[in-house]
Amino acid sequence: MKLSVIIPVYNEIESIQEIIKRVQATKLAHEIIVVDDDSKDGSRDVLKKLDNKKHIRVILHEHNKGKGAAVRTGMKAATGDVLLIQDSDLEYDPRDYPALLQPIQEDLADVVYGSRFLGRTHRVTMFWHLVANKLLTFITNILYDTILTDMETGYKVFRRQVMNGMVLHANSYDFEPEFTAKILKRKYRIFEVPITFNPRDYTQGKKIKMHDAFEALWTLIKYRFVD
Repeated sequence: MKLSVIIPVYNEIESIQEIIKRVQATKLAHEIIVVDDDSKDGSRDVLKKLDNKKHIRVILHEHNKGKGAAVRTGMKAATGDVLLIQDSDLEYDPRDYPALLQPIQEDLADVVYGSRFLGRTHRVTMFWHLVANKLLTFITNILYDTILTDMETGYKVFRRQVMNGMVLHANSYDFEPEFTAKILKRKYRIFEVPITFNPRDYTQGKKIKMHDAFEALWTLIKYRFVD
């Protein structure tokens, strides 16, 4: 089973080399596809030097399009049997890869979500982000008749064939609800596994804002009724 790890990047000069090093340390990635979304902090210069080294492929967006667009670019370029989305900010720990991959390897799942709310260690911070995440997951469960605990998780792992015939439009943080809505409507087998989570706050460069929650809500409602 070949694993493609997709890393969207925007202004992550402080963390991009470290997250790539951590992904490589797992020795599980067949390829690491890094998509820079027109960073302005020097990330692009670092990535250009890493391109084509140690299974790394770098793709540069010429204009800033958003996280969702960067993820979609990486998905189109991926050649693996299984795709894994890895944020570049060190909030998610690649040492969780074996647990994330296990349900797919055992043919129990087509899609695996790494849940931040299933009991593993996590940093204590940002109450209102927790509330927004819980609320959006609750609404997802109502609209799509499921029992997810963490719809907004950045760790989404899935078989390549999940993407067959699926058209994604998200350019920003609406990728999470759009992808979730479409796999739920297609009745794919989904497993959740607990992950470690170390969230950063706004002083440390966190990018997602509360207004993104309203966009996610609209996305969930919209794709309940359209493709």
